[in-house]
Amino acid sequence: MVGSGLQAALISFSLGLLIASIIVVSSAKLRLGVTTLRLAMREHHIRRWELFGGFFGALFVLSQSLSVPVIGVALFSVALVSGQSASALIDDRLGLGPHGRQPVTRWRVLSALIGVSAVIVAVSGRPSSAEIPFWLVSLCFVAGIGGSIQQAINGRVSAAAEEPLVAAWLNFVTGVSILLLAFGIMVAFGTVQPRALPSGPLWLYVGGVVGVIFIATASWVVGKIGVLRLSLLAIAGQLVGSLLLDLVVNGYLDSPLIIGVLLAFTAVSVNTIQVKNPA
Repeated sequence: MVGSGLQAALISFSLGLLIASIIVVSSAKLRLGVTTLRLAMREHHIRRWELFGGFFGALFVLSQSLSVPVIGVALFSVALVSGQSASALIDDRLGLGPHGRQPVTRWRVLSALIGVSAVIVAVSGRPSSAEIPFWLVSLCFVAGIGGSIQQAINGRVSAAAEEPLVAAWLNFVTGVSILLLAFGIMVAFGTVQPRALPSGPLWLYVGGVVGVIFIATASWVVGKIGVLRLSLLAIAGQLVGSLLLDLVVNGYLDSPLIIGVLLAFTAVSVNTIQVKNPA
């Protein structure tokens, strides 16, 4: 409704930052979490670059706004999830997240491949552009890698601050800063024309609220289950959400999407098997 995916993302991120800031400022426990995080940095328990997970969130939004109009949602989703799944295996192997090091076993590789297959099947019936610039596909793949790294380091920040909402707040601070810079550059070059905020129903603005809940939850959960399983669960949740939207909004169920959902939960199950039998 604002004519630009980037401006829509900036609005959503800004609302998320406003909500997260109000929550952090009004809570003595969360303010203590910020202080705890500062002490963790001083004692080198957390590195400065790990505070900038929001950069990867902004990269995701930028890649989405640039690529989807050109290559379509289907190819964007496949490239993104492929990068995310591959990176999650490496992140867990390196111990980048708070869950610690996890070996690259055949079960973990199989679960990642099934997760990518779930998205490929789910979007197989969706329209996509005939023109496929390689650099845009590569950007989406890199954004998927960044998303996995973001989840890992957010988990470390959450553990250091002892408050997931502190990690979410830092993400929105960084994300809004980067998106605002990118939006300003595009406006200056005439690539994007800013528009007034839509005057539609309030539910148009719930994206920022959902973002705060998702990032805070993921920052806490990743320390319990690892980056790969969190990524697989997120894929499964997104496909289920798409399925419900198709049913409620369009009034039909898409067969490839149903199969994709089943494959996504199969990937989660296979990943669970490797935990019980890591050999």
